[in-house]
Parts: sequence; C-alpha cells; structure tokens
Amino acid sequence: MSTQISEIQLLNDIRPLIIDVDAAGVNELLQHHRPEDIAEIFWNLELDEAKFLIKVIDKEKAVEVIRSLDEELQERLFKGYDAKEIAEDVVAYLDSDDSVDILNLLPTQKAEEVLSYLDDQDYAKNLAAMLHYADDIAGGLMAKELVQVKHNWTVSQCIEEIRKQAEEVESVHAVYTVDEKNILKGVVSLKDIVLAKAHTSVIEITNTEFISVNAYATGEEVARLMSKYDLITVPVVDSMNRLIGRITIDDVVDFIREEAGKDFQLQAGLSESVESEDKVLILSRARLPWLMVGLIGGLGSSMLVSNFEGDISRLPQIAFFMPVVAAMGGNAGVQSSAIIVQGLANNTLKSKNIIPKLGKEFTVSLINGLACSAILLLFNVILGHGYDLSMVVSIALITVIIFASLLGTITPLLLVRLKIDPALATGPFITTTNDVIGLGVYFLLGRLLLGTF
Repeated sequence: MSTQISEIQLLNDIRPLIIDVDAAGVNELLQHHRPEDIAEIFWNLELDEAKFLIKVIDKEKAVEVIRSLDEELQERLFKGYDAKEIAEDVVAYLDSDDSVDILNLLPTQKAEEVLSYLDDQDYAKNLAAMLHYADDIAGGLMAKELVQVKHNWTVSQCIEEIRKQAEEVESVHAVYTVDEKNILKGVVSLKDIVLAKAHTSVIEITNTEFISVNAYATGEEVARLMSKYDLITVPVVDSMNRLIGRITIDDVVDFIREEAGKDFQLQAGLSESVESEDKVLILSRARLPWLMVGLIGGLGSSMLVSNFEGDISRLPQIAFFMPVVAAMGGNAGVQSSAIIVQGLANNTLKSKNIIPKLGKEFTVSLINGLACSAILLLFNVILGHGYDLSMVVSIALITVIIFASLLGTITPLLLVRLKIDPALATGPFITTTNDVIGLGVYFLLGRLLLGTF
C-alpha cells in the first residue's frame, strides 16, 4: 500500500513541474528516487511528458529508467524517438544485452539506422552480431561486456587488465581466461585473484571445471544449469569453444518471468503472446483459435448428448449429473497435466520414470475418484435419487477421473515428442477433450448398467 501511495504522490508532485517545463525542479525532486521507482509512474504519463522527463534528468539515471520500463512502455516511448536519438541518448549508454532488447522492439530498418549512428563501431558490430540470435536462446540472452585475460599471464598482469576492462562492465562476477585464439580455458574468482601473489601464474588459480553454454542453447537449458549449479553468471561460447559473452542471473530471471507469462496465456487458451494494450484484431486473433476448439468440443458434446436423447427421456434424472461428470473430468485432467508440465519444465521427469509415473498417477486418481464418488453417492442417497442411478453416477465418476488423469499425464508427453509446447495440455485442449470423453463414458455406463436401451 505504501508503494502505491508513494507512486501516486510522486506523480502528483512531478506533473506540475513537467507542465511548467521546470527541469531543475524535476531533477531536485527525483534525485533521491531510484530509477526503478521512477519507471513506475511512466504508466500514467503522456508520451510528451515521458520524453521530457527522460531528456532533463541525469543521462545515466535516464538510461536506467528506460531499462526498468516494461517492454510495452519501451515500445510506446521509442515510437516518439528518431533513430539518432535512440542511438546517442539510450543505446550508447546500455550494456549490449539491454541494447539488443531495445533494438528488437524496433522495426528492422529503424534498428539498422540506430546502429549506423553509434560512434563506437566495435560496439555496433557486436550488437549487429547479437541481433542474429533469437531472444530465447543463450546468444540472445548474453551480454558482450565481460572481463577476460590470457591464461598464461601473471596475477599482476591480470589485475591491471581487470582495471582496464572493468570500466566497460557494470558488475564483475568472475574473470574468464582464454588462449591466443580466444578459446575459453577456465574461470577465476575475484577472491582467488585478490589472495594470490602478484607473480603467481593465472593458470595456477584457474578453475578448469567450469560450466559454459553454447550460444544456441535454449533459455530453458541455461536457466536449468544456473539453478542446478547455483550460478550467478555463465560464459557463452561458440561452436569452436571461443568466448563470445556471458549471461548473468538477472537476465535469466527476466527470461523465466517472460516464459511464465507466455505459458500462462497458453494455458488460458491464447495462441500467441499479447498485451492488454494491443489492437482489437491482434487480441481477437490470439483468442479465437482456441475458442473455436472449445466451440467444436461443445458441438461434439451436444451431438453426443443427442445420441442418448432416448435414454434421457426414459430416465431424465441421468441428465442432472452431466455437468458434474464433465467438470470433474476436466479438473482431474488439468491437475495431472500441470504436474507433468512442471516436471518437463524443470527437467525432473526423465524417460525412464514415465511408466512408474503413470502407475502413480493411476493410484492417485483411483483414490481421488473413490473419495469423490463416495461423497456423490452419499449425496444421492440423502436426496433419494435411487440406488441404481446413484451407483451409475459414482462408477462413472471414478472411471472418468481415472481416464482423465491418465490422459492429462500422457498428453504433455506426446506434445513434447511433437515439439509442441506442453503447457498447451493444461489449457482448453485437455479440458474440452475430457468434457467430451467424460460424457461419453457416463452415458455408455448408464446404458450398460441401467439397461435403458
């Protein structure tokens, strides 16, 4: 609550200064505010107000504010900047990984113009090379800024080089050792460098048992390695094991957050990543495909029910429990698939333990089915729905929960084999499928056990 009040208060205090074009007043007001906190008020600023704010505050702080903005806000802000302004006022002050993120938000032609306006041509070449990597692989997550030394140097030479290179690096977590061909040989911690004697060879204190990733490794693999080995940073190499960059934990956290958002949207039945501010046609395009799947599933359920119209007319009470059976099947399937998707995501589910997993899922679904069916049976007995009907509904519920749970377990595994995001299995696909199958099982059991045909 206090943060929200602070943001509102800051917005109320700064808006009159913007209206009065009071640059000195703006800087005085913001001098004790962190860039991340300043970025929060940009949601409530007009484009001209945001540009004025970025223009008048300290350049280093302004760049930090821009870096802290949500992608949607960044994209909106840069529509009001020309390529020269973006190059000279923003990209020139950012680390390469943050610059690439911004360039990826721009149209291709505008991004190329930004690179052409950069005074540091080596930096521009590095950015151009990084743009070739997708943003969900190691090459797209890495930064070019790092500290590297030759593996045959002494510690005193290493320290002198660190002093030179560290000016271009925001934070130094480790020093990478390379040979004359820039092939990565190892990693040296700052602690070991500080404690070593000046004439000691860097080779003697180099850790050669290090973890590195190829530039084309997936973001998920990078996140898994950094989590497994508790790494703050990891070096990135090319196919010849040459050092080309590093990935820090903050970039991985951002990637995980973005992937979680995409999976959440996929689970909700959105076929592509969208924002609330997107155009109506884009939002409709993202939602419509799975709404159509739901519609087809609903029509399938309707056709299925129509085939049992005679059974329903002879025993109308059988229709009372259709929503219960369909809903429980859908819920059981989503629960099972969610667990499997989680196992696939954190790489704890291996091919060798799939059969035991199915056996465990069968046991769990049987226990849950028996518990839910017992409650439903007791409910029916109390309301006097009749013993035969009550037994049919309870048996159908057990069967549907078991079948839906197994389907929810198998479906994400099949999607992975087909190279489709398994998060899809926890969305409308599994729910719609279980609705149709659940009703079919229910009515077939009704015919079989009640002899209504």
